[in-house]
Amino acid sequence: MIGSMDTEDDREPTQALSEDECWDRIRVAPYGRIAVAAADEIDIFPINHAVLDGTIVFRTAPGTKLLELTIRQRVVFEIDGTDGDQVFSVAVKGTAEEIDRDADVLEAERTGVTPWAPEPKDRWVRIRPTTVSGRTFRRPA
Repeated sequence: MIGSMDTEDDREPTQALSEDECWDRIRVAPYGRIAVAAADEIDIFPINHAVLDGTIVFRTAPGTKLLELTIRQRVVFEIDGTDGDQVFSVAVKGTAEEIDRDADVLEAERTGVTPWAPEPKDRWVRIRPTTVSGRTFRRPA
């Protein structure tokens, strides 16, 4: 049969990552994605981020992303990547809030997050996690 999937796959099954392993990967990921929902629509935005005191912080500008976060604070942050022949995916579900206290903004700025997009990003957002999960598996040879 052409295109048959009858070949044996001798790779180990997909493994769950511990929460610590998830955070380790989030810390070193160069970027992630945030999914937000508003008005029966779901949008996904790439973001540069940092981990700060068990939360994820990122910079943004006034616009769709920030507006959607003020309407619906529940979000999903996600990263994917590779580590040698391992593939991983990490998802963080939580609530997002704009950081508006001067002391908190200064602390977020010390993380060194620098957006790749050329537009000014003068607003900070914090994601407070409710669940953190991830998985890893080996790529086929």
